[in-house]
Amino acid sequence: MSQTKDMQEAAKTFGVQIQVVNASTDSELESAFAELSQLRVGALMVGTGEFFNSRPEKIVGLADRQHIPAMYQYRQFAEVGGLISYGPHITDAYRQAGIYTSRILKGEKRADLPVVRATKFEMVINRKTAKALGLTIPSGVLAIADEVIEEGS
Repeated sequence: MSQTKDMQEAAKTFGVQIQVVNASTDSELESAFAELSQLRVGALMVGTGEFFNSRPEKIVGLADRQHIPAMYQYRQFAEVGGLISYGPHITDAYRQAGIYTSRILKGEKRADLPVVRATKFEMVINRKTAKALGLTIPSGVLAIADEVIEEGS
């Protein structure tokens, strides 16, 4: 829940009110999006975890159906029609996992290995989705994106 706490603290700093809606089953997910629609939220930040990460098409579809601009952690969400993703570069994370696996298999103790945090992040913007939502992405944001999915992509 530290992600939720971090978002609440950041929102307070900017004077923004956030609503936290939880879901851990498909039916709860449907209900959560219905609640978001009733709350008339201006945007959505989708949390992380296996439940969410295993349902990119469903979650993006629900956000699309409710016309809610949403941000996700992993690029596969933007690739299936989500508005924007920003998070760790997954290939780099898998590479680091492989390095650690190798070190452990060579006899190093897990407790002796330092904690490594992601250092490479990527932003993917789906302009087709932005257009469908009636949003214009500022050119400065487009310029720093690692990938921009265009209309015909």
